Amino acid sequence: MREPLTPEELLTYLDGLGIGHETVDHPPVYTVEEAKRLRGTLPGANCKSLFLKNKKSQMWLVVVSEDHRVDLARLANAVGSKRLSFASPERLMEHLGVIPGAVSPLAVINDTRREVAVVVADDVLRHDRLNFHPLVNYRTTAISGEGFLRFLEQTGHAPLVLPAEQV
Repeated sequence: MREPLTPEELLTYLDGLGIGHETVDHPPVYTVEEAKRLRGTLPGANCKSLFLKNKKSQMWLVVVSEDHRVDLARLANAVGSKRLSFASPERLMEHLGVIPGAVSPLAVINDTRREVAVVVADDVLRHDRLNFHPLVNYRTTAISGEGFLRFLEQTGHAPLVLPAEQV
């Protein structure tokens, strides 16, 4: 795997695709609760991402709204897996090039082998503006839902969009 991209390289990539974005800096956050407290008020849907795997080492990056409670058993059934669990920080760095707390669908830009499947809850895509970490947990970048889908397509990570109740 090549070196993970920097946030600046990611934003330049978005520029190259013609995807508008806005980034704000804030103190580092590691949990949704910290993010709510420290990021300030940002318009749009604040999202969280979970990096999961199964026993066969298949991996998924799951994107939901920040207050959504993910049911791993129901999600496993929806993606055709027996059981899902959280992947290790080492696997996270190896495949997405980020640390815990910075997990983001924008990190699939570092999955050049396309080994991570992306799952998005459909309610996330109902928002005009989506907020994600740009590979670090001390910034938040907003892009449009349309821009987000274009980014995923361009990186070879066409998402599986599921009804939120299945995630």
